Amino acid sequence: MKKLLLLICVFIYSFAAGLNQEFLEPNEAFKPTFSKNEDSVNFKLDLGKDIYLYSDKLKIFISKPEKIEITKEINVPNPVAYEEYVVHFSNLDLTIPISLLKLKAESNDYEIEIKFQGCSKLGLCYAPMSEKYLLTFDNNISKIQTIKEEQKAEATTLNETDSIANSLKDGNLILVLATFFGFGLLLSLTPCVFPMIPILSSIIVGASKNEDMTAKKGFFLSLIYVLSMSLAYTIAGIIAGVFGANLQVALQNPYVLVVFALVFVALAFSLFGYFEIKLPQSLQTKLNKTTDGKEKQGIVGIAIMGFLSALIVGPCVAPPLAGALVYIGQTGDALLGGMALFVMSLGMGVPLLLIGLGAGRFMPKPGGWMENITKIFGIIMLGVAIWLLDRVLSASIIMSLWALLFLATAIYLKTQSNMIAELASSVLFILGVVLLVGLISGSTNPLKPLEKLTGSANISKENELVFHKIKNIKELELAIKNSNKPVLLDFWASWCVACKEFEEITFKDEEVMKKLQNFTLLKADVTANSDEDKALQKMFGVVGPPALIFWDKDKKELNSSKIVGYKNPKEFLEILNKNF
Repeated sequence: MKKLLLLICVFIYSFAAGLNQEFLEPNEAFKPTFSKNEDSVNFKLDLGKDIYLYSDKLKIFISKPEKIEITKEINVPNPVAYEEYVVHFSNLDLTIPISLLKLKAESNDYEIEIKFQGCSKLGLCYAPMSEKYLLTFDNNISKIQTIKEEQKAEATTLNETDSIANSLKDGNLILVLATFFGFGLLLSLTPCVFPMIPILSSIIVGASKNEDMTAKKGFFLSLIYVLSMSLAYTIAGIIAGVFGANLQVALQNPYVLVVFALVFVALAFSLFGYFEIKLPQSLQTKLNKTTDGKEKQGIVGIAIMGFLSALIVGPCVAPPLAGALVYIGQTGDALLGGMALFVMSLGMGVPLLLIGLGAGRFMPKPGGWMENITKIFGIIMLGVAIWLLDRVLSASIIMSLWALLFLATAIYLKTQSNMIAELASSVLFILGVVLLVGLISGSTNPLKPLEKLTGSANISKENELVFHKIKNIKELELAIKNSNKPVLLDFWASWCVACKEFEEITFKDEEVMKKLQNFTLLKADVTANSDEDKALQKMFGVVGPPALIFWDKDKKELNSSKIVGYKNPKEFLEILNKNF
């Protein structure tokens, strides 16, 4: 066990150290200067090595005496195409005529603001930046001064994700790791971890078919699963933070999900006793050369399942995860960011460790009763397979699969000669019939199968929120430009559990619907994880759905209101009421 823990620690350290590239600090990547001559003012922005600017993020304003954008009236060098973006690779040297300032607003004092955002070719993207300069004319003597950050009237309010990222930068190592372990404990209560409970339970049940399961062994097996899960989260997180490629999101490909669902179907049939899943013979032979060969075979299988489960079953994005990825992306410190992710995923695995400990203590002895328990967990594995296919197949097909599973389970339990099994059989049979009736009536929601018959589906039609889909950055910019109301952009995906919570709970709350009637509602469906989807997410530093971005009536993005992860109606309204 000690060797395994040491190996994992060494692997994480080596992996993180290898990725810990020398990224430039923002003040090294972007060096602005502002100067003045007789008839113009000049803004120069020197770019560091491998740094480029987004062309559409370069904006020039007269912010005082009134806010006027003058970007199109300034001679800006022509940008070039780079990947799916239009960017500037060369240093900027912009001339702003004083006559233009006088033409736009008659005053003795002008505040000029230049906004920009850029990235490094190495994969790091910087937060949007702005420089402000005050130009004054007094008795034909002009003065120019930089407005320092601390002099700005606007107080910068960080959103939850950025606050967590900053805590990593400024916090004590022990405190940071303890905090992230606490985040993990909280995340263990979310739907991200729930599917792993039956998976681990089924693995333990399968391991105890032919031998006694002690509390110690149950805990050990669950620890292998949790450590492998944590390793997967850490590696995926570091890759996402450094390279901007979210491995978990990429693995939500329909082909991958179907293959993994078939794996669970195979595990289910193994638990039913049709066959036994084993490692390849060559690997078995190598392991069996040691005295504990069979035990090692089981450990390797559990480790693989834990690793894959973390990548495919639970691609949930929450503020702590996003905060760690933002920190890695901004600083390039993959070591501390990876440690935080590893400790957080250990916290997420605490319930799984308790499952292993409890299963080992209370698991029935091998025999007839154990055979029935094994088959029940096989049925649960089929349920996990359907849950995965929910991200790929149509809602009506998924509803019919749930109905068939309930009916088949009811028939199986009917053959068992005990009162509990008969009661469960009756309940599941009724549920299966209700789902079939709902399916025939046109319902596609397994949680509300009779909504078409009861008319409850039409109750909130008048206030129902309508989101307009946008596919890329151009469509988004056009929608914001044409809106005369605040704008909400919802990043959504069919495989995102928390996105469906937003749809079914938060966005159907009466108070929330009433508040959002005054918004232009946009939705970016990033299910396919296409290049356009990635570009949209990269533009706003979004790790993955769910994420909500807001703009006010003046088309100004409100970073402080950015939401990552699920929020219930009360939490959602509290964030909205701060700015709207």
